[in-house]
Amino acid sequence: MFITLLAATLAIATLTSVLVARFFSKPIASILSRIVAPELAGAWTQFLRFAIYVVGISGGVRIYELEAYVRPAAEQFTPPALTTNRWVLEVYRTIVGSLQATAWMLLVFFVVALIAYVIVTALERRHARPVAPPTPTPPVAP
Repeated sequence: MFITLLAATLAIATLTSVLVARFFSKPIASILSRIVAPELAGAWTQFLRFAIYVVGISGGVRIYELEAYVRPAAEQFTPPALTTNRWVLEVYRTIVGSLQATAWMLLVFFVVALIAYVIVTALERRHARPVAPPTPTPPVAP
């Protein structure tokens, strides 16, 4: 039964991560295309998609809690029975854990991207500002 629970939580966390990655792929791509060079934006978008998968799956599949089902009996711990209620709870925890982990990752990304956007915009304005010709000095009367 443990293997089924592990496979189910892995599948649910993967599906949740894929949905989050698809939902945020266009905003991430547009932000990155504005901040970094266009030839780098695609690579960074793929990297962030991969990061969403890793963070979402690791946040959804809580290995430390699943270890309770495979601990040796010598530790005087009886794992909870996998009833229907427990399955519903584990599925809910998997979805919430996956969403929570990806939300934190995306929050950090968007805060860093906002800071980078402000810096890029300030640099563009500085370079776009025309240089004013020097003001002529008025002639001095003798």
